[in-house]
Amino acid sequence: MQFLSFTLFGFCTLSLLLSHVVGQSDSEILVTTRSGKVRGTRLNVLSSHVTGFLGIPFAEPPVDKLRFRRTEPKKPWSDVWDATSYPNACYQYFDTLYPGFSGMEMWNPNRPMSEDCLYLNIWVPSPRPTNATVMVWIYGGGFYSGSSSLDVYDGRYLCYTENVIVVSMNYRVGAFGFLTLTPGSSDAPGNVGLFDQRLALQWVQDNIGLFGGDPKTVTIFGESAGGASVGMHVLSPGSHHLFSKAVLQSGSPNTPWATVTPQEARRRAELMGKLLDCKLGNDTELLNCIRTKPPQKLIDHEFSVLPAPSVFRFAFVPVSDGDFFPDAPETLMNMGRFKPCPLIVGVNQNEGSYFLLYGAPGFTKNNESLITREEFLGGVRMSVPQANDIALEAVMMQYTDWADENAPVKNRDAMDQIVGDQNVICPMTHFAGKVSEFGNKVYAYYFDHRASNLAWPQWMGVPHGYEIEFVFGLPLEPKLNYTKQEADLSRRMMRYWANFARTG
Repeated sequence: MQFLSFTLFGFCTLSLLLSHVVGQSDSEILVTTRSGKVRGTRLNVLSSHVTGFLGIPFAEPPVDKLRFRRTEPKKPWSDVWDATSYPNACYQYFDTLYPGFSGMEMWNPNRPMSEDCLYLNIWVPSPRPTNATVMVWIYGGGFYSGSSSLDVYDGRYLCYTENVIVVSMNYRVGAFGFLTLTPGSSDAPGNVGLFDQRLALQWVQDNIGLFGGDPKTVTIFGESAGGASVGMHVLSPGSHHLFSKAVLQSGSPNTPWATVTPQEARRRAELMGKLLDCKLGNDTELLNCIRTKPPQKLIDHEFSVLPAPSVFRFAFVPVSDGDFFPDAPETLMNMGRFKPCPLIVGVNQNEGSYFLLYGAPGFTKNNESLITREEFLGGVRMSVPQANDIALEAVMMQYTDWADENAPVKNRDAMDQIVGDQNVICPMTHFAGKVSEFGNKVYAYYFDHRASNLAWPQWMGVPHGYEIEFVFGLPLEPKLNYTKQEADLSRRMMRYWANFARTG
């Protein structure tokens, strides 16, 4: 009888414990937002777990007549929203240069593509915190690609290790996000991808407290076009109330590929219409025609609207619209129209190497890319497409080792420097200098560690984008085959970023 009593007591105790765990779990994964209830999921991370809310809608789907237009906040729903898996990726160009190669495929969308793509993801420490620091990621991809669901943007490691809430969002890219006919109008006004980002940031302000976050301690961080986007929010008065700190990784708003003039934007939009067999003339008729075309048709013609073959140039990008941007980014910088907030800015050692594979003469991942002098000269012309002959000559003079001007290795490495300097390093240096000049606190980093498991060839060094995995803590995952030293480096970087987000 004593044995039976013990067994019964043990069973009851176990039942009570299980009931407590299940109840605690339900309270963590079910949140009532201002739009409706969402159910998340428990995500394992290292020896513990965090709570993930994946695929929460923050905007009405930008489909049909809303293609190219600013969308509206998501209307409330009555059922419980299933936020247990990543959302669709926004329609975008799918890279096929090296099919099956992991270094390239890691940037391609890993979810089905759809115009119904405006969703965000949230990683929350467990147990749910109170007034936790919030870090909102904006992905890069040249404003023509990018998805919040990519493995390299998995927020669970940063969330768990630093006890911060991590958020990421999708925004429209390519023509869907940046086709412009008349800047600032209601129809194809341009910059709707940036307004998507702003709408997501507003959603965070309105709802993150319900997840245990502090809306007054929101840091936005991004890389490449994501870094440029972060800088654009720093310059845009309409975004200033939505965050408190900013991190720009390898991208700034003043870089030559990040914006075009309204006139050039219109030329590209009209050419897109022509390529899609739409009649020009009346803007409304032109847009109505383009809206009837399947998304893939727009993507197929996207790079055909560029004015010339070039390296590190993209077809549909932000434009000075008099709305998101009261003036051109460079003008706003010179006037000191920055949000007064602390910033981190930084670059990688070999910012240009990745882009040389996409059109520069003589470059490939499949060999050492030992280019000839003629290929170097052709590459320079592609790298600075707007330069006149005098400017081209100056670039060639500056980046040539005249003691050994025909050396293939030196010419190859000089091309990496030219493309990296022009498109990332010099604009970032200029931006940081201006921000600092007007009294903002600026921290800077230079990332020069080549990951031991990097798939790209040795000559590419530490390419554009390859600090991200360290910021997000992927080297802590044993199955990904990083070294212990790389895990330590990643922990330090996460600590730097999170401490900055906490205290500035």
